[in-house]
Amino acid sequence: MDHDSRTHPVLSDDGAPAWAWSAAPVRASITPMPPSPRVRHRRRGCTVVREDEMKEFTENLTETPRPDNASQIGKTSSWEPVMNRSERRKVHLTILMLAALPGTASPQAADTGATQVTHSQNYDPSFAPDGQRFVYISQVAGREQLFIRSIDGSSLQQLTFDSVDHEDPAWSPDGRWIAFVRLSPTVEQIARMPAAGGPVEVLTPATERAIHPNWAPDGRHLAYCTDDDLAPPKKNDADIIVLDLETHTRRVLISGGVNTYPAWSPDGRSIAFRRMLGEHDSEVFLADSSGGQQRNLTRNPAFDGWPAWAPDGRRLAFASNREGDYQIYVMRVDGTQVQRIAVTTGRGTAPKWTLDGTRVYFPICRRQDDGYGCEIYSATVPPD
Repeated sequence: MDHDSRTHPVLSDDGAPAWAWSAAPVRASITPMPPSPRVRHRRRGCTVVREDEMKEFTENLTETPRPDNASQIGKTSSWEPVMNRSERRKVHLTILMLAALPGTASPQAADTGATQVTHSQNYDPSFAPDGQRFVYISQVAGREQLFIRSIDGSSLQQLTFDSVDHEDPAWSPDGRWIAFVRLSPTVEQIARMPAAGGPVEVLTPATERAIHPNWAPDGRHLAYCTDDDLAPPKKNDADIIVLDLETHTRRVLISGGVNTYPAWSPDGRSIAFRRMLGEHDSEVFLADSSGGQQRNLTRNPAFDGWPAWAPDGRRLAFASNREGDYQIYVMRVDGTQVQRIAVTTGRGTAPKWTLDGTRVYFPICRRQDDGYGCEIYSATVPPD
């Protein structure tokens, strides 16, 4: 995934950008993105967008009805705002401000006969405990680096500058640390660094290829899994392991088969994870904190996974392709009351809850011309 992470608007003859926004889904078959030659889980890349920016420059525009769906900026669609010249220039200025921020995509032109060449590639957002900032990955000179950005876009900080790649950042419950995967061509290790910046501490041995760190609520333990894609596309067995950050001891929590994406419950008593049951079937499972009492929550002959707990611990968000494209669903922790929260196309995975539990953010990736692009969407979660 070596595409430039910055995009620029294409301007019309009068200096205003020629583009249209999208909200209505276009039913199309989207082929899942291929793994990167260097490391396989980059297909979860995303570009961060902000709903308040959408509202600011659309509040006075005349438009056709917009579907009640996921919110997103900068894609073509079946509805277009009707703008006068001054309104277009306001949009133009807003786009330029967005394009100046690393990790933010400019709206694309709705052109016919043109091929998209550059693709915005940012990855793996994870919210701070205060809900006002997030850490994410952006490619800089071909390397995936850690950045922290405020939700309102008023601040941006690059954390890492080294010559290795970084993925799967996870902010600690006390806000002091960021755990992540430190990547070289042959090594995947869990590491952490101060959220304010500072030295990197590698936590797992180089002989164990480790991915997907997830903090326990006590902040003293990390769950992670071993890599299940050592020889893609074939899956290999993967264990979920718990690391004690005080004693640096590790213990296997869940083993037997392909077990990935561990997610601690807010009270620390349970852990959700994804388990492969067949070549075309993965499910969201739940276990107690000791790894026992494992049970299948989704029970659907599709790819279900990427579990994420609601802040109150009553529901789980997850991704599934049970209705075609990968989309985001929520369910109660007993597996009942499954609801799709938005109708989308492409590959929507890795949901993240807002601090108040009213919305879920998730990246959607789509193949586009000579490459593929990813954007972050948000959707309102229906009341339980």
